[in-house]
Amino acid sequence: MAFPLAETWFERCTIDDDITLLWEPHVIELMRCNIWHVRGRDRDLIVDTGMGVASLSTEMADLVDKPVLAVATHGHDDHVGSHHEFDSVLAHPAEAAQLEGPLLSSLDIVEAWGNETIESLTRAGYEISDSMFVRALPVGVELETFAQKPTRVTRLIDEGDIVDLGDRQFEVLHLPGHSPGSIGLWEAATGTLFSGDAIYDGPLLDELYHSDIDAYCVTMKRLLDLPVTVVHGGHDPSFGRDRMREIALTYLEHRAP
Repeated sequence: MAFPLAETWFERCTIDDDITLLWEPHVIELMRCNIWHVRGRDRDLIVDTGMGVASLSTEMADLVDKPVLAVATHGHDDHVGSHHEFDSVLAHPAEAAQLEGPLLSSLDIVEAWGNETIESLTRAGYEISDSMFVRALPVGVELETFAQKPTRVTRLIDEGDIVDLGDRQFEVLHLPGHSPGSIGLWEAATGTLFSGDAIYDGPLLDELYHSDIDAYCVTMKRLLDLPVTVVHGGHDPSFGRDRMREIALTYLEHRAP
């Protein structure tokens, strides 16, 4: 199949002096993960790494001038594709095996997922009209040979652990429901939460093969009381505390027993 070639694979925007958002515009919306770079004094933080179709470390070369901690908020394909490019990789114990494999080995949606998963995602509110996860390819990448590369997780992180950048400290929050080991990174000093797919401003997925609706309800109740200033999610635009509470309450009204 002939695919358009993309001269640039990533786009980015500056959130503030320390935080940059990157994303892959040629990936379909469902799989278009937010990739967050946080500049620290002693080391930098990367939260999730996208699909791994093109090199993230090459894209970020102008942003990074010190050691990097690459955190996976969970192990789904759209969040872990480029973790293998980094020496220090952090993940929850329940998600580590997904980074190590098996990983996505086809860009064909039906081939990768099967019709049952696609139907489940459609019921959740995602219209999947594409046959492929991408609508273009970077120069040098072949559709037929694409496969995500396995990653060696170098540090397991869980509830209460600290990800220390020197001048910024992020506390790990275990936020299961979307997946067993979903985590958030919480900086109390600024009220900043990197939430992965635990909460974002779009249709939340809680019927995947390892999702747990009861656990998700507990997570949402916990988030209601978190004094956030801003939530940087795994997908869609960032939002504040009022919107976070609205999303959580709506979920609980729909799902809580």
